[in-house]
Amino acid sequence: MRNRLLNLFTANAKRGSFRAEGNTIFVYDVIVGSDAEAEFWGGVSPEAFAKALAGIQGDVVLRINSPGGDVFGARAMVQALREHKGQITAHVDGYAASAASLLAAAGDRTVMAEGSFIMIHNAWTITLGNAADHQQTLNLLSQIDGTIAQSYAARGKKTEEEFAALMAAETWLGPEAAVETGLADEIVTAENSRSARACWNLGVYQQPPAAPEPAPEPEPTQNANAAMQAQRKRAFDLRLAQVA
Repeated sequence: MRNRLLNLFTANAKRGSFRAEGNTIFVYDVIVGSDAEAEFWGGVSPEAFAKALAGIQGDVVLRINSPGGDVFGARAMVQALREHKGQITAHVDGYAASAASLLAAAGDRTVMAEGSFIMIHNAWTITLGNAADHQQTLNLLSQIDGTIAQSYAARGKKTEEEFAALMAAETWLGPEAAVETGLADEIVTAENSRSARACWNLGVYQQPPAAPEPAPEPEPTQNANAAMQAQRKRAFDLRLAQVA
């Protein structure tokens, strides 16, 4: 069995960033389970997140662009958000995938940027041992999936069973779908949103969305062509004058 969580950390090691500015916390990184993991892989730990949150008084803006990571690390971050005295506005600027979707769902208000995604799926792990060991891990994973579906249902507009089915299918929710399911409240237009779709390696997932295509170069207008020709003529005349 491949440890897909380990592969996620390896593929995205030290690509992102985590910081707090004023009342805004930027989770633009993978989510790890401890400071020790953060030191080795990069990523944001629950300890670092809780410390940054504790330094903010009042309302908080949480900006998310994360490929996911450790579910228990995310759970600890969510608990810190619950205990904070102030309103939490979560902005999904790029991806709130896997464990990061729990952060997005924890917002009192959750805002999706155009082109952003929330992804929900069943929990992963790896286990070694005999049949009893594997059965114990299977039971734990089932419990984790159940608690995650409960969290989505408490926030959203679908039942636990409906969210469980979406999780089993590894579902990527764009802005409209996220609002429709109740995991988000609002969509911001391109001119009012951040461009934060970092180049995360999402190869561990079954069906990640295609990377956004770069905007095509605009065709030069007739006026632009005329201006270009005039500029070239001036440069040519200048060279002639230098030669003379």
